[in-house]
Amino acid sequence: MSKDKKGGYREAIKTAFYAAAIALVVRTFAYEPFNIPSGSMIPTLLVGDYLFVSKFSLGYSRHSLPFSLPLIDGRIAFTEPQRGDVAVFKLPRDNQTDYIKRLIGLPGDRIQLRDGILHINGVPVKRRRVEDFVTRHGNGRVTRIAQYIETLPGGREHPILEVTDESPFDNTPVYTVPAGHYFAMGDNRDRSSDSRFGDVGFVPMVNLVGRAEFLFFSIDGSVWEFWKWPSSIRFGRIFSGLN
Repeated sequence: MSKDKKGGYREAIKTAFYAAAIALVVRTFAYEPFNIPSGSMIPTLLVGDYLFVSKFSLGYSRHSLPFSLPLIDGRIAFTEPQRGDVAVFKLPRDNQTDYIKRLIGLPGDRIQLRDGILHINGVPVKRRRVEDFVTRHGNGRVTRIAQYIETLPGGREHPILEVTDESPFDNTPVYTVPAGHYFAMGDNRDRSSDSRFGDVGFVPMVNLVGRAEFLFFSIDGSVWEFWKWPSSIRFGRIFSGLN
C-alpha cells in the first residue's frame, strides 16, 4: 500500500474520531435528540416528533452522561426548572427509561385533581375550552377530543386534552411534592402515565435529563419509509419551539 493511501486512511480515521468526539460532547453537555413514541403529550407533542433537549438548562447529573455513568454526585450547575417546563427525565422506578412530561408541581407544592380540574396549592387552575383536537385515521375515521388551554400560576399557558372529567385519576388525593422532587403530568390527561401513578411517582431532581426546547423533525409514519416522506412529513412542525 502506498504512503499516500496509508496517509489518507489515517486522516479519514482521525476525522471520524474527531467528529464522534465532538458529537459526544455536544450530546452530553449541550443538546441531545429524542423522539416521541407515545401520545401522552398530545397535543403539544405528537407521535413521530423529533426534538432537541437542552442539557445545560437544568445542569448536570449522572443521567446527563451516556449510560448514566455514575461520575457526577447529585447535580451540578443546577438551575431550577420553571413550572410548566416540558422535561425529559429518567423513570425513577428503573433509572433507565426516558419519559417526557410537563413539570406541573415544584418542591413543596400540593397537587390535586378534582373533576378533571388541576388544583395547585388549593387553587383551581383556569382552563378554557377551545376547538376539538381532531385526528384523521387512515381508514377515514375521525376522532375528536375536547381540548382546553390551561393557565398555570404565573400565566404560562399550554393545551391539554380531556376525554372525560370522570376517570379514576380525574379525582385524586392531594400529592405534596417533597423537597428536591417534581410532579410531572402529560398534556393528554386521560392517556398519560405520570406522577399520579405509583409506577412513576415524584421525579427526583437528579433524574432530570434536560428541558425540551424545539422540534427538528416530525413525521406521521415510519421515518425509514423515506419514499413516503413527501406526504408524511409534518413540515409545519419542523423547527417549532415548545411552550
